[in-house]
Amino acid sequence: MAGLMLGLFMSALDQTIISAALRTIADDLNGLSQQAWANTSYMITSVITTALYGKLSDIYGRRPLYVIAVAVFVAGSVLCGLAQSMVMLSVFRGVQGLGAGGLMSLAFAILADLLPPAERSRYQAWFGAVFGVSAVVGPVVGGFFAGLDSFAGAAGWRWAFFVNVPIGIAAVLIVLGQVRIQNDRSADKPDLAGVLTLILFLVPVLFAVEQGSKWGWGSAGTLGLFAVGAVGLVLFVTAQRRAGGAALLPTPMFRNPVFSLYNGVNTIVGAAVFGSLAVLPLYLQIVKGLSPTEAGLMLLPQTLGIIGGGRLCSAYVTRTGNFKGFMLLGIVLMMAGTFWFATFGADTALWQAGVAAGVMGLGIGQCWQVMLVAIQRGLEPQYMGAGIGSFAFFRSIGGTVGISVFFSLFFGSVGGRISDAYAGAASDPGFREALADPSVTSQPANQTLLAGRNGAVSLDDSSFLAHADARLAHPFLEGMAQAMQTVFLVSGSLLALGLILALVPKTGGRSAAKTAGSPASAPAPSPEPAVSASADRSS
Repeated sequence: MAGLMLGLFMSALDQTIISAALRTIADDLNGLSQQAWANTSYMITSVITTALYGKLSDIYGRRPLYVIAVAVFVAGSVLCGLAQSMVMLSVFRGVQGLGAGGLMSLAFAILADLLPPAERSRYQAWFGAVFGVSAVVGPVVGGFFAGLDSFAGAAGWRWAFFVNVPIGIAAVLIVLGQVRIQNDRSADKPDLAGVLTLILFLVPVLFAVEQGSKWGWGSAGTLGLFAVGAVGLVLFVTAQRRAGGAALLPTPMFRNPVFSLYNGVNTIVGAAVFGSLAVLPLYLQIVKGLSPTEAGLMLLPQTLGIIGGGRLCSAYVTRTGNFKGFMLLGIVLMMAGTFWFATFGADTALWQAGVAAGVMGLGIGQCWQVMLVAIQRGLEPQYMGAGIGSFAFFRSIGGTVGISVFFSLFFGSVGGRISDAYAGAASDPGFREALADPSVTSQPANQTLLAGRNGAVSLDDSSFLAHADARLAHPFLEGMAQAMQTVFLVSGSLLALGLILALVPKTGGRSAAKTAGSPASAPAPSPEPAVSASADRSS
């Protein structure tokens, strides 16, 4: 348990640390507008490998695959800490994702091998505690490192990645020394066709989503990438059908309508949550001017909500097997928090951000705490590993698309919103006074701001805001906030769609919950609260 928990802690901590530090990282590497790729590349590779690790562990055993996952993640962390540009960081985050894909799914699979279903809930509660602790510690530690000019000879933010090294080494040593399980091996061969066609589907689509606002959504490049992705999707589905039981996602699982529908909910909610929570740290740090540490502390209500929501529902679900009510309530609370975010402007009181984040966290804790229970209902035992993997797989699919779409939406609209805000500020006496003062307008930071009147301001480095005149900066910040409002409105609308879809399946209480081969006493852990952002995990 200690070895598995360390691996989970490393993965969860990475997501929450990066969410607090990413703005500082992006400014230092002169790539704020490119930061979506630091999350997207991580999530693309983690999505692909999540399904692959689960299947390979059925063939070659859990322990060696878990050790490989930790080792790759640590190597990627070291490379991220050495990155010299946002392009390099994005590539190395992809290496991290190659390891991250196995950390969560294999930990739960190993636990399922070690314990009978009736005993898993007590131990999975510790997994939930790991996510809770990392959610509290991560933003504070990330903000601390990001606020340091240097530490032990390297820029402070680089230690947000280097900190994974001792944790990963400890996890590997413990698992190698203590885990002696032998799961039932599958005689199937790895589904290489499934992996290749999944890459052919995901990479062009996500690249088109990321670049669509720059190229134009109707441009030949964007439409061409979407077409390649569509072909990849068709080929992936075909490959899964041909592979049968050896498939990354065995198609017989999807004959269960409850499994299929709840994975659809999982995908939609993942897009809404990861996408919106990737933008929230930008609001706190850029619009409200908080330091990375202060922004991390402002996310604590969200963390407490996640922990409280999970504790609130887990005991009841364990006792009764009824989970649907908590899942629906969780989505409603997430909608309430997200639509509240959509009202935030440059002058909104900070307490509102804290309370809205708490409401959002309460919904996340309730919804995702029981989502795995819903997904496991009706699965055959031979598909349990793949079914558990599908939880992280589809959530990551949604999160990856959500982060890409929402950052593309934000950076595609923010220039126009800033320009409109400056036009509206022309009647403000304070703005006119600052604009008429040559000693103010001659300052480099203020000249950068005023370029935004024509939508020409560069967003790759936002550090100039610390030296800008508050009167000239206010329209800029208001335009940023308005672009973020659009993101949160789209996120809330997605959650509404997820709520409608979640209302469709009929549940049958305790007996239905036990048909999954893992009873309702096996709730999923609370997810990472920020994407960083990992994204990540986000942003």
